[in-house]
Amino acid sequence: MGKPKILIVEDEKKLSRVLQLELEYENYETEIAEDGKIALAEMEQKKWDLVLLDIMLPKLSGLEVLRRVRRFDETTPILLLTARDQVHDKVSGLDLGANDYITKPFQIEELLARIRVHLRNPISKRENGDVFTVGDLYVNVSSREVKRNEKQIELTPREFDLLVCLLKNKNIVLTREQLIEDVWGFDYYGDTNVVDVYIRYLRQKIDKGYDQTYIQTVRGVGYTIKDKDTET
Repeated sequence: MGKPKILIVEDEKKLSRVLQLELEYENYETEIAEDGKIALAEMEQKKWDLVLLDIMLPKLSGLEVLRRVRRFDETTPILLLTARDQVHDKVSGLDLGANDYITKPFQIEELLARIRVHLRNPISKRENGDVFTVGDLYVNVSSREVKRNEKQIELTPREFDLLVCLLKNKNIVLTREQLIEDVWGFDYYGDTNVVDVYIRYLRQKIDKGYDQTYIQTVRGVGYTIKDKDTET
């Protein structure tokens, strides 16, 4: 087996060189892309085991690169490097399909640990052909089709994964920590209220306007999908 290949997308030359030296010392094969357009071309033309993607890039922002890449590649782990600490920037990146983020300045040991986690647990969790139903709600994991009462529902990738996680564990209450671990697939270092944000998004699309609501809050514990609407 060859060395894992990591693409470093970073326009700050000093930082990109430090990352390259550290990663190659750890026996990874690396390349550097200094702007968003080069990065997108690299990801279109080559297969990478993992991508480190800075958000603030010339020519094409990291978030735009991420958006475009996820149209043709849903599986390569992408870790965002960002100097921003606002929750909405992190949520935007995760919602577009990033697997993790790390805020600058960071310790190289932490970055290496996260890289090891993602290389050890590649994203291949989506079961082919699985269909989940509850009442008039229908979800096909393979086609990523979601319908309620035969009406098509459009979900973002993160909303879809959260819904599937809840359906896999129907009638079981999941804590915020369990949902983060299953849906985002990494040890989350930020506030767990990101789960509450996405639960609100899901409720707007899945339950709003219906007498029967499926997504339930269990106060002080977490969330579940139940077959029948119950008071919680």
